[in-house]
Amino acid sequence: MMAAKIMDFDKALELFEPVLGFEVHVELNTKTKMFSDAPNSFGREPNTDLAPVDLGLPGSMPVVNEQAVRYSISLGLALGCSIAESCRFARKNYFYPDLGKNYQISQYDEPIAYEGQVEVELEDGTLVQVPIERAHMEEDAGKLTHVGGAAGRIQGAEYSLVDYNRAGVPLVEIVTKPIFGAEHNAPQLGAAYVRTIRDIVRSLDISDARMERGNIRCDANVSLRPRGQEKLGTRTETKNVNSMRSVERAVRYEIQRQAAILADGGTITQETRHWHEDTGVTSPGRPKSDADDYRYFPEPDLLPVVPSRELVEQLRAALPEPPAARRRRLKTEWGFTDLEFQDVANGGVLVEVEQTIAAGTTPAAARKWWTGEIARLANEAGRETSDLVEPASVAELQTLVDAGTLTDKLARQVLEGMVAGEGSPQEIVDARGLAVVSDDGALIAAIDEALKAQPDVLAKIKDGKVQAAGAIIGAVMKAMRGQADAARVRELILERAAQ
Repeated sequence: MMAAKIMDFDKALELFEPVLGFEVHVELNTKTKMFSDAPNSFGREPNTDLAPVDLGLPGSMPVVNEQAVRYSISLGLALGCSIAESCRFARKNYFYPDLGKNYQISQYDEPIAYEGQVEVELEDGTLVQVPIERAHMEEDAGKLTHVGGAAGRIQGAEYSLVDYNRAGVPLVEIVTKPIFGAEHNAPQLGAAYVRTIRDIVRSLDISDARMERGNIRCDANVSLRPRGQEKLGTRTETKNVNSMRSVERAVRYEIQRQAAILADGGTITQETRHWHEDTGVTSPGRPKSDADDYRYFPEPDLLPVVPSRELVEQLRAALPEPPAARRRRLKTEWGFTDLEFQDVANGGVLVEVEQTIAAGTTPAAARKWWTGEIARLANEAGRETSDLVEPASVAELQTLVDAGTLTDKLARQVLEGMVAGEGSPQEIVDARGLAVVSDDGALIAAIDEALKAQPDVLAKIKDGKVQAAGAIIGAVMKAMRGQADAARVRELILERAAQ
């Protein structure tokens, strides 16, 4: 793919004002699908979690998932939205190769939630209010796998396979109003906003929120307008971006790409675009349709949803803390400095650190793992830190360190095995034989071998040069592949010198 001409980011911001908008799709973790009793699960054999409604078979009738409605109301309330006293589903028509009935049941002019606002915190602590236009219920489409192409996309593929398991999974789509004033923070704001939505749905426990599984996906809208102009520019919509890092990169790239086109006197095409993680660019998808092109009309097979005010207030009373208030509380409880807490928040691992602490680890240890070694491995793999390992497993790993079973160095090897899917920390320790050797007999034998090579060390220690023991400790650690208990080795050397 030929890379488009792009402009330096700072130069682009001198000439143009970026206007952003985000559509975040959240899959709900209900037991069944939005309009059928088929299981809502992940990772099953293709085309096994199905019901007639999911395939659009003649005569099949949709039935609304009550739990999905409750979850949607809770999410709307957490976004500061008003909840509709009555709302309808609609049919959204265009060719869906992965929806058998060839339309999507969604909501159009009557969403379940509308007019909200979310507070988003940037890396430097700046708080930004993101206006929410609506949050509406709909069903997900299935999944296409394109076979034969170099990039796994439809372009160049020999054929495509369709898996309908995801068709009908409950979704809430959160749509922002145009976001002005982001300026140089625009890419960072995109990532921070998606992170905030993920934290909200996790705290509500209404979604698994695994971006690598597509539980949360973001469509990033970007347009530019010349400085001083009131009329909005033509927007592009980069579809289905599935990591915070990619949202940030996609927004930055679109600003640079559009700026280069406009500066050369060109025009922006209103279209969807695909994000390419490997090359860091977007490519054209299809011309972006307006609402009229979808031929929305009320879904004739479903009655309006009329949530009682009692239900809405019950769900409002059960809401968890707002993200900003929760961050302030956790920072105080954990005793972190501003910088330490920013490392956790900016790394997008606040929930992971909290869950690791809840599993029995100290705040300092949890922070060390998630912002240190796990973040490093995620960066190397180009993945989200939160996707690599489970918090409970990190807590188990730290327990082995605290018990003296592992040194920090050995624990890092175990962590690499965890990321590779080799099992639990204890299973990896057993399989790789990584436990610390604390048996005095084995340690004394290794010390004796080291002293044979450096016979003058004992004399130096007896003369008061205790630091000389370091050479023997290093030799023992090397001989035992880092699995010796260094503290015990030191004790044994000093005991030998005292004899």
